[in-house]
Amino acid sequence: MASIVERIPEMTQMSDISGSAALAICESLLLALNDRKVLPEHEIMGVLKDAASTHALWPAADGNVKFHIAVAKLITDIIAGGNSVRRP
Repeated sequence: MASIVERIPEMTQMSDISGSAALAICESLLLALNDRKVLPEHEIMGVLKDAASTHALWPAADGNVKFHIAVAKLITDIIAGGNSVRRP
């Protein structure tokens, strides 16, 4: 039987798992807000665009350019894919 330490993913894997969980939760919340007409589609797109812009501009502040550019690209891909709003 493997020890508990052997069964715990490495820290980078834990970050990936946490990030994936957070993304799934946020996308579900955006869908729910739109479905219940709390936020219209254009507002949800605005939230996503603001988040992408923040990361696109952030690299100069902390020097982690590749990370922030990758985050901005992922958010831009989510916008393009329409994953956060239901479309007929």
